[in-house]
Amino acid sequence: MKRTAGELAALLGGALDGEPGESIDNVAELEAAGPGDLSYAEPRYANRVPSSRASCVLVSEGAFPGKTTITVRNPKAAFARAAGWLMPAVRPEPGVDPTAVVRPGARLGTGVHIGAHVVVEADAVIGSGTAVYPGCHIAAGCRIGENCTIRSNVVLYPGVEIGRRVVLHAGVVVGSDGFGYVRDGDEYVQFPQLGQVRIEDDVEIGANSTIDRGSLGSTRIERGAKLDNLVHVAHNVRIGARTVIAAQTGVSGSCDIGDDAVIAGQVGVADHVRIDAGGVVGAQCGIPSGKRIRAGRVFWGTPARPLDDIKIQQAHISRLPKMAAELARLRGLVEQMIEQGDETGG
Repeated sequence: MKRTAGELAALLGGALDGEPGESIDNVAELEAAGPGDLSYAEPRYANRVPSSRASCVLVSEGAFPGKTTITVRNPKAAFARAAGWLMPAVRPEPGVDPTAVVRPGARLGTGVHIGAHVVVEADAVIGSGTAVYPGCHIAAGCRIGENCTIRSNVVLYPGVEIGRRVVLHAGVVVGSDGFGYVRDGDEYVQFPQLGQVRIEDDVEIGANSTIDRGSLGSTRIERGAKLDNLVHVAHNVRIGARTVIAAQTGVSGSCDIGDDAVIAGQVGVADHVRIDAGGVVGAQCGIPSGKRIRAGRVFWGTPARPLDDIKIQQAHISRLPKMAAELARLRGLVEQMIEQGDETGG
């Protein structure tokens, strides 16, 4: 979609310097950009702006004679918004594919797309503008809000509730039974897994992630949270608004994760953990059962400890070979002194 630099500056609320009529219809990284492209430069790369061939560059400060720039507070975030405006995602045409099965009693809003081999069970509701891609199964009683994107082979178990503008990538499973068992003699008996899953507006869940239903209560993923690929969320977990969780992280049952938390990749969270709002957990961290991660410090390691403490401990550990050599030298001196004492009768 062709736009002008002037239109873009108005959209972003930025200060335009250069040609307001400069035409823009694409986006690219700074070094690869050419005529018609929009790019951006964070402060550390500002020296690359003069040599870029981009028609317009988003910057946070500075003057660049001969270049069309728009000064904004956060060039990267502004670039992301501009890209969505210049190149909106292509939505499939409304309608139900002939191979799809929509059971009697299911309700579809206006402009809904149902792809090939999708099954929508009775009493399911799909909001207006939502696209359900091939191979999905929407079980009985599910509620999907408006303008959602449900990618191929997603499975929603009965009663799952999804808000508006939610994106579920390929292979996501929502509402499966939690891993809850009670030992009775020489066998395990499944504890009831009868709760719900509620996913609020503007959540995005990456490919092949799984969200278990609550055992008796609910599993909740709150507004604007973003989960990467291959994330597992167990039963009765709450994930707060705008929290981000990177790939291959597992969250055990009954954890409470506050708003705006950041959890890096391959983190293991044991049951009944509390992560405060704004808490930060580093990659491959292991958080033991019942532990609280407080905001204001980065946690890392297994078991999880404040990163500043771990840095001190690692510094000591790195000195162990030198300390061992020094200890051996001192031991040798002591043994030598003892031998000399024995020889002199001391």
